[in-house]
Amino acid sequence: MQILDGKSTALAVREELKKAVEDRKSKGQKIPHLVAVLVGNDGGSLTYVGAKVKACKEIGFDSTLIHLSENISEKELLEQVEKLNKDSDVDGFIVQLPLPKHIDEKKITLAIDPKKDVDGFHPNNLGNMVLNLPCFLPATPAGMMELLRRYEVETAGKHCVVIGRSHIVGSPMSILMARNTSPGNATVTLAHSRTKNLKELTLQADIIVSAIGQPNFLTADMVKEGAVVLDVGITRVEDSSKKSGYKLLGDVDFEQVAPKCSFITPVPGGVGPMTIVSLMMNTLKAMELRGDNLSAN
Repeated sequence: MQILDGKSTALAVREELKKAVEDRKSKGQKIPHLVAVLVGNDGGSLTYVGAKVKACKEIGFDSTLIHLSENISEKELLEQVEKLNKDSDVDGFIVQLPLPKHIDEKKITLAIDPKKDVDGFHPNNLGNMVLNLPCFLPATPAGMMELLRRYEVETAGKHCVVIGRSHIVGSPMSILMARNTSPGNATVTLAHSRTKNLKELTLQADIIVSAIGQPNFLTADMVKEGAVVLDVGITRVEDSSKKSGYKLLGDVDFEQVAPKCSFITPVPGGVGPMTIVSLMMNTLKAMELRGDNLSAN
């Protein structure tokens, strides 16, 4: 069994990005600028956005955090999005989800300029992904594909079962694993809450991607020997023994499942760190696609 170490892999990617930024600086070129828009004070969102801003600083990107009240109107948020669309200094931006219930997430996503949509959620980017055309890939699936690539995990001809059909993780991951690329070329089954005989399917799977957000959902009796398991789930569970007051659990019962696997991602330290560096990679790509090699002001 080998751990797919997202933490160390993400550090390696960060070093590569850092060198790319230093190279741009030495040539007097523009530095990538990522903006994060956070609405409200959701604990998980605060943590994720904080990690993204910290990553920008370590790599050398410019970053801006726009923290808005949870009572902001949909109209005001749309105006903020349009302002960022028009700001030539901003290469990419994200609007952190989830949003308050009075705001239509789809409307906000559609309002983002696809060329600055470094989260990869806009229909233009998702459509290009389906057609295997240049686009920004959703960060979490892109991070998993990067892990598979760097660890040289064989995927061609394998049966991959993706549990969860969200447009952020499950659905795009199923598309990426089926594409005629490497990694990719797998035969993919997309499972979800209405799937019958899920255990039957997972026991046939060479690769399992679990993205449903239910702690310890995937148990050892659902996994065959030698399988590759990617755990996207992350749930906070109260734990008084921890300084934070909680511990993080994935979808996979790691202690029982890991011994059966050829490769497996831990939680934390697996998919999460790769999601953040994928966002950074998209931001650099966004700037390069704009052809912005002018001297920095």
